[in-house]
Amino acid sequence: MISTGARAASGSCRPHGRLRAAASAATTALLTLTALAALPQGTAHAADTLGAAAAEKGRYFGAAVAANHLGEAPYVSTLNTEFSSVTPENEMKWDAVEPSRGSFSFSRADQIVNHAQSRGMDVRGHTLVWHSQLPSWVSGLGATDLRSAMNNHITQVMTHYKGEIHSWDVVNEAFQDGSSGARRSSPFQDRLGDGFIEEAFRTARAADPNAKLCYNDYNTDGVNAKSNAVYAMVKDFKSRGVPIDCVGFQSHFNSNSPVPSDYRANLQRFADLGVDVQITELDIEGSGTAQATDYGNVVRACLAVSRCTGITVWGIPDKYSWRASGTPLLFDDNYNKKPAYHAVLSALGGSTEPGGPGTPGAGCTATYTTAEQWSGGYNGKVTITAGSSPISSWSVNVTLTAPQKVVSVWNGSPTWDSSGNVMTVKSGWNGTLAAGASTSFGFTVNGGTAPPPQVGACTAA
Repeated sequence: MISTGARAASGSCRPHGRLRAAASAATTALLTLTALAALPQGTAHAADTLGAAAAEKGRYFGAAVAANHLGEAPYVSTLNTEFSSVTPENEMKWDAVEPSRGSFSFSRADQIVNHAQSRGMDVRGHTLVWHSQLPSWVSGLGATDLRSAMNNHITQVMTHYKGEIHSWDVVNEAFQDGSSGARRSSPFQDRLGDGFIEEAFRTARAADPNAKLCYNDYNTDGVNAKSNAVYAMVKDFKSRGVPIDCVGFQSHFNSNSPVPSDYRANLQRFADLGVDVQITELDIEGSGTAQATDYGNVVRACLAVSRCTGITVWGIPDKYSWRASGTPLLFDDNYNKKPAYHAVLSALGGSTEPGGPGTPGAGCTATYTTAEQWSGGYNGKVTITAGSSPISSWSVNVTLTAPQKVVSVWNGSPTWDSSGNVMTVKSGWNGTLAAGASTSFGFTVNGGTAPPPQVGACTAA
């Protein structure tokens, strides 16, 4: 669970409900114009996108979406092309939809739901009961009023979106970090006691019997005291008939909190309780091969667990991530596909040499050779070869290992991610190639000769 400006470790059935009638005409017009402007010029092959490749495995692949980015054409184009599910980042949280008691505002959340429905995407509801991003009036309530407010909030929000939400994070982050396995202090825990989670789930089931009801948390990705406490709760709920359908694993990873070695086994033990498991907020700090390997391993872990029904990454380009400095997502600041993207697509069984959002059937390959080498550096050459159809442009990611740095590039236009290690080279004068024809670009590297750069898949249009 991610809050704006603060850390908060924040078999697919598609219930396509009507577009929200409450959306204003201006909002609808904006969405329509944005969607038309951002639609790709062609249609990618079925297994050339994350959502399509995941669907072939019986899963969804989603992204957390912010309403205020839906006016940005590259954002919408990437969302529409690559993903089959959306989760509102902040727009469904308590402070957003019920800022004052009994007064609900759904316009921003409706904007995301409407867009998802217009593209045939699933929606995950996020989140109903959470200790953070609460309006101040909630914390001031006594026990009786708080119970009433909690149940009313769940009922009103779920009723508004009844039939339109695939899965709800009903309760989020209710357990402490550390070795205690205890519940987290919150207005709900402190005034209502342990029973508030069960009550929230029972209220949610009554509000929308067809939505999947999930418990969601972070730092529960491996077997530890916190995940053991959640496991015990879910096991108890299942034994007593408390309605719980799924458990969400946020999966925020970095060098200090890497993908645990027992990640797959932990997902499986929860699935064995008779609930679905979902990876709900995935992001992995890093770049290049190491980041790509971690992403691939997470996807393969999900695919190995039959009840792991889908994966959501917490954002689209790095620049909008809640930890942007760690470049944790699949697309760089300019929406170029990173090595991690290709690792995910490959793990899902998709094609790693997509035609991209250009001419149908367009494709290309990229091969690397070292042209010249000396004690402190080398010249690298990447040859681009068009596939069976002509192309009009191409793009390739090149990942280097520090302290290596590119000092010059020719026959291509380079940009770098924020780490400075991943260079994206796009065609210039040499973008137009006949079927089977080749061109090349080169670059000079200082800072050593090993290891050689990693060249990602070529994307053509």
